[in-house]
Amino acid sequence: MTLWIAGITTAVWVLVSGLGLDAAATDACSFVPSRINEASGVEKIALGLLTPLSAALLHAGFAHLLFNMLFLLFCGRSVELIIGARQFVLLYLGGAYAAAVAHYLIYWGDPVGGIGASGAISAVIGAYSLLFGRNRVKVANPQLALLLNALWLAVTWVVLQFIIGLVSSMTREPISAAAHIGGFVAGLLLAKPLLLLRYRGA
Repeated sequence: MTLWIAGITTAVWVLVSGLGLDAAATDACSFVPSRINEASGVEKIALGLLTPLSAALLHAGFAHLLFNMLFLLFCGRSVELIIGARQFVLLYLGGAYAAAVAHYLIYWGDPVGGIGASGAISAVIGAYSLLFGRNRVKVANPQLALLLNALWLAVTWVVLQFIIGLVSSMTREPISAAAHIGGFVAGLLLAKPLLLLRYRGA
């Protein structure tokens, strides 16, 4: 599924960019907090459910796509081998929605659309960090150790994203640190439940 997601995402970028539809696709398919606020009823629900996914398929240029796909392939293949293909899809989707929610909460009135798979991939990175990272917390209770390790990883990621967001705010294409944080936290929270889901009854 990691290869499928990377392939589909890359194919969408090639198609959109090749046809010169970048601006139109971004306008129609990006996740825009203010657009959700202004919508009502079914339209609000549709925007809330669909645009986090459509936005994850769009990228602001080749460098943006390449950076995201490298991280997806590097971390995704390892995570998928551990939690399984179906669970990996749930992780990726969960990350996309968590990133959108976090972005919405911070930029709820922003009329500028957010695009990119960074939030969903941040969930993969979060799961990778928890599953493969060295546990730096030494306590007797293994459950408490896991919780404290996840907390340590989350704090580290939040600080890193805050710095990245601050630096990128001075550029023409600021990065949504909130989306990255939301996705990463979702990855930390979902890693173990998805692992247990794969091996339930085993």
